[in-house]
Amino acid sequence: MWHKPQLMTAVSDLLLLAAGAALLVAAVIWGAPRLRLIPLDEVRVTHELREVQRSEIEESLEVLLRGSFFTVNLEALRLSLEQLPWVRRAEVWRKWPARIDINIEEHQAVAHWGAGSGELVNTYGEVFAASLPEERRLPRLDGPSGSSVEVLRRHEEFARILKPIGQQLAQVALSPRLAWVIELEDGMLVELGREQAKAPLQMRLQRFVDYYPTLSDTRHGRPLAVDMRYPNGFALRFAASAGHEVKGKK
Repeated sequence: MWHKPQLMTAVSDLLLLAAGAALLVAAVIWGAPRLRLIPLDEVRVTHELREVQRSEIEESLEVLLRGSFFTVNLEALRLSLEQLPWVRRAEVWRKWPARIDINIEEHQAVAHWGAGSGELVNTYGEVFAASLPEERRLPRLDGPSGSSVEVLRRHEEFARILKPIGQQLAQVALSPRLAWVIELEDGMLVELGREQAKAPLQMRLQRFVDYYPTLSDTRHGRPLAVDMRYPNGFALRFAASAGHEVKGKK
């Protein structure tokens, strides 16, 4: 073996590698307990919050932050934060030498959901339970379970069609039978019915917009409701009459 330089070099390298590994293991064994003792000095939220209160965060994390910089369970912190009403998603990470940073994505409420007052819809069409911290004029959306994304999409679509007449939506509702009804900000109901290939919802609502300036009646005033489910016309319902049908052009 002494006459084989290549073998000697390989053995030497192997011994050096083993010695380095042993030193590394020793360092970890010696240092790990000391690293665990590094105190956690600061918890920082990386951006300004609009809906989530600092007091809510402190209360949510108080028990979970009892530990050192390395022993605090980041996953537990994240899950706890995501239980807060206005938190859509949270990210938590360690920042050397002794800080934990928190990034929170808040829900942005765009509508109320359902008949009650405890649920809201965010910009993704997701329903979440929370109370508005201040009075806001938000439309109300309603529909079967799991339909919130579609109802929000239709709300945006209907709002664009109604824009020329200066009317905003107070409510968009989808029935269990998949029929659509909208309520304008002045209280007028517009029954659009179910989606149809020959007469899509957009076409029926556009017909309503086209005839909207003529819907006043000299004897009855403005109608309470307009039924747009007819293929070539619509029906008007007034406060003092059972119904009034008007044939419109296609």
